[in-house]
Amino acid sequence: MSLLPSAQARAQIIDGKACAQALLNTVAKEVTVLREQGIHPALAVILVGDDPASAVYVRNKIRQAENAGITSHEYRFNTALPQAELLATIARLNQDPAVNGILVQLPLPPQINEHAVIRAISPLKDVDGFHHENVGGLVQGCEVLTPCTPLGCMRLLQAACPDLDGKHAVVIGRSNIVGKPMAALLLQAHCSVTVLHSRSANARQLASQADILVVAVGRANMVDAEWIKPGAVVIDVGINRWAPPEGGTRLVGDVDFASASRVAGAITPVPGGVGPMTIACLMQNTVTATRLQLQAALLPTVS
Repeated sequence: MSLLPSAQARAQIIDGKACAQALLNTVAKEVTVLREQGIHPALAVILVGDDPASAVYVRNKIRQAENAGITSHEYRFNTALPQAELLATIARLNQDPAVNGILVQLPLPPQINEHAVIRAISPLKDVDGFHHENVGGLVQGCEVLTPCTPLGCMRLLQAACPDLDGKHAVVIGRSNIVGKPMAALLLQAHCSVTVLHSRSANARQLASQADILVVAVGRANMVDAEWIKPGAVVIDVGINRWAPPEGGTRLVGDVDFASASRVAGAITPVPGGVGPMTIACLMQNTVTATRLQLQAALLPTVS
């Protein structure tokens, strides 16, 4: 994937849409090969409640699955769904050999324990990569299903900086979904990794020493040029609806793009950066899950 120049910015703009499309094209070819062998990758998506944003995300995921040749199964439940019923649905899908990936759209209603739901999904079908077995395997460097957003961030980083060996990477944010797995992936790529969070002292100073800066905090425009080392690669994971002084609203990241792009060497835009990669990596994870399940089925049983 090439980087796109920007007329207003010194930094090269990392084109997440193009990178995502390239990955989706690869996934579609892999699915075609599997289908020719009589294997039909399938993704089950579960939506509980009527949150508009969640509904949009689910619709986009199903559309991309169909575009890639992946069979999709959608399960919609009302907000009052008891946890036991959701767990029973997951148990049935775990046992269904025709389903290769299971995704439960978050957030869930308050009566449902998110951690219990994540634990209930088979690690081999956990295409979100949130199950503790996958999380532990990631830290150990095993071949496991990896959270989609960090996986997409790594692809974008490698497009901008193919050789990550020895680079100092700073991750701002320590969530289970992005920050922690992102740090693990960067360590696997032989970076020296610093993780910053709300209680970090001298966060701005530490961030400004990074060759690679990944920002995932959920605060609009928090990181400006003063946080960024000249020439650094900046990956902005945030997506926030922001109301500028002149009125209206628009989507922005956690990084103040206008100032950061004058200092950074390369930067992801919002929208059009990390977002498209998350869904593309979900499709890749569905194919990976299918292959892992095939491998598991071929392993001899020990009596």
